[in-house]
Amino acid sequence: MSEESVMASKVKDLYKTCCKSEWNPTIVGAIVAFLSLLIMAWWRPWGAVGAIRNWGDWIIYGLNTVIGAENGILGFYDEAPRGIFSGSGSVIGLGFIAGAFISACLGKDFAFRIPPYREMVKAVLAGILMGIGSALAGGCNVGGMYNAIGNLAANGFTMWIGLVAGVLLGLKLLYMEMEYISWGDGGSGTINIPAAVQNILAVAAIGVLVWGAYTYAGNEDSDYLASLSGILMIAAALGYTMQRGRWCMVQGFREPHMTGDCTLAKSVALSILLLAIGGAVLKYAVPIAHGGESVLHPINYVRGTFGWGSIVGGFIFGLGAMLAGGCGSGTLWRVGEGQVKLIMVVPFFGIANSLMTTWFKNFGPDEINLEKSGALGSYVYLPDVMGYGGTLAFIAAVMMVWYLVVTWNEDTNKLIVPM
Repeated sequence: MSEESVMASKVKDLYKTCCKSEWNPTIVGAIVAFLSLLIMAWWRPWGAVGAIRNWGDWIIYGLNTVIGAENGILGFYDEAPRGIFSGSGSVIGLGFIAGAFISACLGKDFAFRIPPYREMVKAVLAGILMGIGSALAGGCNVGGMYNAIGNLAANGFTMWIGLVAGVLLGLKLLYMEMEYISWGDGGSGTINIPAAVQNILAVAAIGVLVWGAYTYAGNEDSDYLASLSGILMIAAALGYTMQRGRWCMVQGFREPHMTGDCTLAKSVALSILLLAIGGAVLKYAVPIAHGGESVLHPINYVRGTFGWGSIVGGFIFGLGAMLAGGCGSGTLWRVGEGQVKLIMVVPFFGIANSLMTTWFKNFGPDEINLEKSGALGSYVYLPDVMGYGGTLAFIAAVMMVWYLVVTWNEDTNKLIVPM
């Protein structure tokens, strides 16, 4: 075989590995942690709710404009929300979906998958529950749990407790649905997109991403807008990675209790530990290198929901995620591959979260902010309680215990939820 033929073969193998094959979950977990640290170091942690809430704000604002309400819906939404292309949360969401879309098209996974009628109804209910739960917890599985723990915030652990409980109830309800409900099984279908068209769409999406990044970076009037270039590209890398690995955190909580498989659970545990170590490095104040200032402010992603807010919110969100078939990040990358059920989830998720968040920020006649007043819980930055070393040891211990429990369960099936 000629040297040119060998090189061509290697190029094909690399393309297959990067664009067609499903990536190893452990490697994906490590990449997600790395990219999460990269976006934190660039400017801010990433999340799914910020984008979805912004889009919900615009939906409600648009409705308010159409109906001409004098004081806005519920007395609010009379001013335009932050722009979809100028708000960092929205840009993260758009970049994330774009990255997942590119991955799906290059892997020939993109298709409009229309769910049965019953799944459409579940999509509406799931979106509402996820919106309410994420508002109570101060974020979805990403901002309220994954990035919260990675940013050394105690509320991440209490949301975790609620998430597991919500997922278990959702799994039990799923079994009951399979046994007792037969309505709405029809109506499903798939609209396939030709492979050649998917290739064209992938190239076009890459072009739009690069153009968008250069457009943001070239903004000389606003350092904030210029910084969105990196936000957009890192978010796209996250979307690409998670779609290619089919990496969904809620599956890490569900599968050990449904099939016994602990692959994703171990991957999520590793990813959280790596993120926490990196988060501690970014948040720890090093006087010589940074003049007493940390690279990332310690309060970032520490929410005042350490208490009932994150537990109840996590429970409601976990239940909704089970009905949806995807968590916050899982919903967005599935949108990128054309799953109509998850496309339906997004607007209801956004509207519910927008309404609840606005209500919490302006509660009652005195317009009290429930989170800041302590009504949802407290702000607890773990290094303030146990130091950075103690915090990392605690997080490592929790991840190790989770690893041991799920691997034990994989062999014994003691924690499987019976049908």
